[in-house]
Amino acid sequence: MLTEDITLSIDIDRNRHPVSALAEAHRRHRWLQHVLPPHCLHCQAPGLPGLDLCATCWDELPWNDTACPRCGLPLPHPAPACGACLKRAPKITRTLAPLRYADSVTQLLPRFKFHQQLAIGRMLAKLVEHVVLADGIADGMDALIPMPLHRKRLAQRGYNQALELARPLGKSLQLPVRLDLLHRARDTAPQTGLDARARRRNLRGAFVASPSVKGMHVVLLDDVITTGASLREASQALLRSGAAEVRALAIARADTPKHR
Repeated sequence: MLTEDITLSIDIDRNRHPVSALAEAHRRHRWLQHVLPPHCLHCQAPGLPGLDLCATCWDELPWNDTACPRCGLPLPHPAPACGACLKRAPKITRTLAPLRYADSVTQLLPRFKFHQQLAIGRMLAKLVEHVVLADGIADGMDALIPMPLHRKRLAQRGYNQALELARPLGKSLQLPVRLDLLHRARDTAPQTGLDARARRRNLRGAFVASPSVKGMHVVLLDDVITTGASLREASQALLRSGAAEVRALAIARADTPKHR
């Protein structure tokens, strides 16, 4: 079906400069919003008003209603923190991940992250907006920092999925999106398939923060939290450079990893 093919994937031409390719993708998306009615990006049924997700898929979303306030880990019942955070409190003061990485989310996020389906990212940002605003995770904060990609990985993928989420969420939260405060200094091996210990080793020294972050209260944004190793290493870099506080925000959080 032609409309399905057009709206499901806004492909990025890898032969073009990433910035110009992304700009074209965003223009095409805005045009399609005017021409086509919302449709579900998961099952292709008609979407809810103003949202590319149908009522059935909305009802089946795995909301992370009960979670550790420090790391976002899904919990069976409310608690001040999970066992790991009670044993060793993380440097990140608060974490919010409105969805669990389960069910439809395990299909939607990889399509957005690895297959250039940027419309899914915009839909997910809109989907969690009400939770993020109600939670107050950004209250009193100075900036929203999308988790950076190394320039080599950015050139390969053509876009940074965290930045694509930060653009709409930054507007909703009325927080400036800052790309100059945190950089990926080292091109690490992909984290997929690594346990928590291997992820920590893989990420040592991967991030460098700017001295400009001194005294700032910032929110780190990523698409999904698996073990939390990436956010942990990035937050330590920010705090070493003088950040006053680091909070974390993600679309989804995985359940308890095998090794933490």
